Amino acid sequence: MMSEFKTIGTLCLLLVITLIAPNSYAQTVKFEKMKVASESYEAVAVVDINGNGHLDLISGEYWYEGPDFKTRHFVGPIERRSQYWDDFAAITMDVNGNGYKDIISGGWFSESLHWRENPGDNSEWEKHIIEHTGNVEAARGWDVDGDGHIEVVPNNPNDPLRFYKLNRDEQGRANGSFREYYVADSQGHGLGFGDINGNGRGDFVISNGWLEAPADLDNGEWILHDEFNFGSASVPILVVDVNGNGKNDLIVGQAHDYGLSWYEQTTDSAGNRAWIEHPIDPFSSQFHTMEWVDIDGDGNKELITGKRFRAHNGNDPGAYDPLGLYYFKWNGVSFVKNTIASGALGVGKGTGIHFSVSDLNQSGKNDIVVAGKDGLYIFFNLGID
Repeated sequence: MMSEFKTIGTLCLLLVITLIAPNSYAQTVKFEKMKVASESYEAVAVVDINGNGHLDLISGEYWYEGPDFKTRHFVGPIERRSQYWDDFAAITMDVNGNGYKDIISGGWFSESLHWRENPGDNSEWEKHIIEHTGNVEAARGWDVDGDGHIEVVPNNPNDPLRFYKLNRDEQGRANGSFREYYVADSQGHGLGFGDINGNGRGDFVISNGWLEAPADLDNGEWILHDEFNFGSASVPILVVDVNGNGKNDLIVGQAHDYGLSWYEQTTDSAGNRAWIEHPIDPFSSQFHTMEWVDIDGDGNKELITGKRFRAHNGNDPGAYDPLGLYYFKWNGVSFVKNTIASGALGVGKGTGIHFSVSDLNQSGKNDIVVAGKDGLYIFFNLGID
């Protein structure tokens, strides 16, 4: 039975006031913005590609050598359709067990999940098809079976939900092939992963409910609990314990509309699970992707997200509003919005489909690397002001 969303008017008003009121007492993180390239790919990963001990960037057809990211190398050709590159993810792993990190991506137009093989030098990377999955909106890497290795999970709106496990030998070395696991007949726009019911197993969250993981992933059935409907939700939907009460909540962005909210997991008077919506930022649109990372170094994680630039090429609500990249800090009552880069094109920054957070310069602070149709940028974390 569908659980009823409950919104408490006074609390919503408090949240909105907290969101827009000046936060004069709080210390905020300062960032130094660096443009890496004008390329319009929408996914970027951070990884040591050549094994020299420095982190590099890989985005679309190129990778950029750290530590200064000025030298770029060609990875391989990517098809362009209209204003899109057919490159909707950036997941790194050593697929063939040769010690070099490869890149996994997916294509909306090619309807495929694929990986490109790191040659270990500056030559072109060979492309290998993992599966023809249907349109890939995005993909994430999650450790679904809890063995310490991530699986690849594509979001294929209107197609079956499946994940792909990299095959390994008895010594744990990858052999370049994947095994497909079936989860459900269909999924919508939006995907998350985490333990919803507290039984220690990771569940999938899709736009119209959550899928309870079986004890046996090989033979068990995933059970759908249709307790909500998020529409065209973000990838990922974050599964985190926002208020610290021991129950995982959900953070959901509207990927192609206005709205960013967290949904508190509660129990109603009949003992059933219920979800209470708390708006975080109802005034911005196209929250297509997000990360949950400690950005200010206090040991607590913050929500990093922003507006995807031209998600549907100017046809989404709010498409021509200012661009924005933000981090939201939980203060024990609500999320406080802090601006990283906001404004018109060239001043603000769009998030693209998959951004990365990593300590690029070994400063002890997490930096943010963001791709998108408005270019590839690094935001170096300068710490608390």
